[in-house]
Amino acid sequence: MNIKPLADRVLINPTPAEEVTMAGIIIPDSAKEKPLKGTVLAAGNGTKDEEMVVKEGDTVLYGKYSGTEIEFEGQKYLIMRQSDILAIITE
Repeated sequence: MNIKPLADRVLINPTPAEEVTMAGIIIPDSAKEKPLKGTVLAAGNGTKDEEMVVKEGDTVLYGKYSGTEIEFEGQKYLIMRQSDILAIITE
């Protein structure tokens, strides 16, 4: 990965939206529910006031309107502050 987040930011690969079809009706991408779960691909080093809790490989939950969507090499990612992450999913 050639993207390295700075400070308290994390790079997330969102889980793809589920494809729902009803009686042959295909739901367009714009109407699909935005995923609220993803995998951390990279994390910054934190700040002097905030230590990084999440790390690469963590599966996380985040708010519906959290982060900024970016596209890099044809793939869409989210970049957000650690404080926008609501929880880490452990198995």
